[in-house]
Amino acid sequence: MALAIERAREAEGHGDVPIGAVVARDGEPLAVAGNERELRRDPTAHAEILAIRAAAEALGGWRLPGTTLYVTLEPCAMCAGAIVLARIAALVFGAPDPKAGAAGSVLDVLGEPALNHRPAVIGGVMGDECAALLAAFFAARR
Repeated sequence: MALAIERAREAEGHGDVPIGAVVARDGEPLAVAGNERELRRDPTAHAEILAIRAAAEALGGWRLPGTTLYVTLEPCAMCAGAIVLARIAALVFGAPDPKAGAAGSVLDVLGEPALNHRPAVIGGVMGDECAALLAAFFAARR
C-alpha cells in the first residue's frame, strides 16, 4: 500500500485526485499507476484501470489470476467491474468511498453472486493515511 500511496502523491502533483494503485503477484509489483484523468483528459484514466492495463501487458494477457490490486481508495463501479473482468484474486484498499465505492460502501459489485468472479476484499489498510491525502487535496480546493 505504501507504493500505491507514493503514486497517489505523484497524481496530486499533476492536478489529479491523489489515488494510487499497484497490481502485485507473490508480493512483487507488476504494475503501478496513479490517477491521470486530468493529465490525459480521460474519464477512464483511474489509477486502477491504468494499473490493470499495465499488468495485463506485463503478463501478456487479460486474465490476471493470482494477483492482488492495492488501491488507496475503494474502487468505483467502473473499476470494480474491471477487477471482476480481469479475474484479480484480491483487492486491498485504504479508505472507503461513501459516495461512489463499489466494494461494499454504496454498491457491492465485487460480492455480487450473479457475477462469475468474486475477489477477496480487504478494506481499511493504511486507511487513515489514504483518507488524509484525499481530505487535504479537497480542502485545498475549497
